[in-house]
Amino acid sequence: MSKAFTKESTHQDEDDGDEVGLPPLPQGTRNYMTPEGYARLRAEFMALLDVERPKIVEIVSWAAKNGDRSENGDYLYGKKRLREIDRRLRFLTKRLDIAEVADPSLHHGSDQIFFGAIVTYANGRGEERTITIKGIDESDSLQGEVSWISPIARALLKAREGDEVQLMTPGGIEKLEVLEVRYPAPKR
Repeated sequence: MSKAFTKESTHQDEDDGDEVGLPPLPQGTRNYMTPEGYARLRAEFMALLDVERPKIVEIVSWAAKNGDRSENGDYLYGKKRLREIDRRLRFLTKRLDIAEVADPSLHHGSDQIFFGAIVTYANGRGEERTITIKGIDESDSLQGEVSWISPIARALLKAREGDEVQLMTPGGIEKLEVLEVRYPAPKR
């Protein structure tokens, strides 16, 4: 088959789509974040823009002056790394532009579940688990943090201590009892 009829892309990572592995935000919603999560994303954006990207541009510029670019590893790797950095900068720009910082400490003392709550619940087998409801870009399941758009968070949102909620799982409906709701203390 002629090369004219096949699509070969040498720049597979140049799409403007969302980062691989992160679920998309529901259409028309805000990107809720804690102040700490926003600060982390902003710091990553600034580090890429002000430190890493200029350093790679300098390396690519130096490598380009060394002659044959087709066999120049520094040049090829540098160009690839620049594409990765630019893709991440576009992603961060989009996420930060629609970010809505919600301070969970404003609900300190409340027993109702909102964004930022630290919730302890028990399932039907009596197993207890504690989770923190955070933004999609800052949640880490290994740390017991879930995104506010996850099924467990959606089932728990607006419930109060002592309430029973129903979680739809692949195995059917599971009843969860809310045991405790906490929020971080306000910073002074």
